[in-house]
This record gives sequence, C-alpha cells and structure tokens, in this order.
Amino acid sequence: GRGADDFVELSALLTKRGFRVLLPEPRGIGESKGPMSGLTLHDLARDVIAVIEAEGIRRVVVGGHAYGNWVARVVAVDRPDLVRGVMVIAAAAKGPIPTDLGQSITKAADPSLPEAERIEHLRRVFFAPHSDPRPFLTGWSRATREAQRAAAQATPQSGWWHAGIAPILELQAGTDPLMPAVRAHELKAELGARVKVEVIANTSHALVPEAPVEVADAIARFVGGLPP
Repeated sequence: GRGADDFVELSALLTKRGFRVLLPEPRGIGESKGPMSGLTLHDLARDVIAVIEAEGIRRVVVGGHAYGNWVARVVAVDRPDLVRGVMVIAAAAKGPIPTDLGQSITKAADPSLPEAERIEHLRRVFFAPHSDPRPFLTGWSRATREAQRAAAQATPQSGWWHAGIAPILELQAGTDPLMPAVRAHELKAELGARVKVEVIANTSHALVPEAPVEVADAIARFVGGLPP
C-alpha cells in the first residue's frame, strides 16, 4: 500500500553508481490507474513488465521490498527472458503473517488513529529502535493495500515463490519481526546456490529508508556479480 517515493533516495544512490533505475508506481497511487478488483499478482507483474517494455530495456534486475518482492518474483516467473536477477528485499518468511503483526501493519497505515498509536505500531513492525518511523505516517493508500492483499490471496504461492530461474539476492533486515533469525536461511535452503543472503544490521522491515547506502552497496555487489 505504499508508493515509489520510498525508493527515491535509494534510486539516487544507485544512479550515482551508474545504474539506470525504473520506479513503477503501484495502481491507485499518484497517476497510476487501472482496475483495482479481480486482480492477481500476475496482473501487477504485467504492470511492471509494461514499464520495462515501454522503456525499451532488453533485460533487467527486478526487485521488490516487502509485498513488492512477491510482484518481482512473479515478473521473473512470467517473463524469464527479461530478468537477469531478482532482489528480494525485507521479505516476510514463507507462510501466513502472524495475526498480531498483520494487525499492526494495518493500524500503522490508518490515518484515523492517533499519531502516537501509529508510531507504536510502526516501531513494532517496520523500524528498528534507533530509526525515525515518522516518514511512514504518510504515503499509504488504503485502496492500493486492499487491492494488493486481494491479488496475493488470489494467486497460489507455489506458482511464484521460486522466482523463476534467475539468481536471487535476499536482502534481510537484522531485526525484522516478519523474518525471524531462525528462518533467515529458509529460502536459500529451498532454492540452493541461486540465492545470496545479505543481512543489514540495526534495521527492521522498512529497511530501505533505514539504511539506503547499505542497501545500495548490497545491490551494486549483487548486480556486479551477475552474468551479462
């Protein structure tokens, strides 16, 4: 339920390193429009693919943060010819999100609640103790969030979890409640040598705004090691 603004600082850091960066806006945010019901993750992936093709790019490294990593994986499944690598950034562990954490995610995004209560939920799920959670008080779209949740529920996880055939960077936050340390290497155990795991300490599920330089460095290392 959040938009591309969360990635502007990271995008600038990557651009300075010589990368070309595309930031597709989710449906319902900004001027990105389209049907918001009856969707699957494949529909959301087609939105990303349409941006890639409109820019005339032959192959990309596709990434997604949190929910967005599911869309990135589906892009890699549906169009392996376009994808050199997949970046899975602050993904939750496989399986349903614990109910209490899911409730905190919803409350953190609810502008009708008192700011202090929302900050409490943001700290619980998204931000490490030293991080400032206030940037996440804005930027949410309830319509987008509800459409995304429905799209995920309508798409069998078994069809996209493997993220196609491309190499994978799993970039984890050191204190992410949605990815407990005891489960941190499950994706690598499941998919083998395709997966490279990096952990950024002192960050939580938000990760990207908490440590943009470290995230950019990890992405640069990963992309630099990919075959052409």
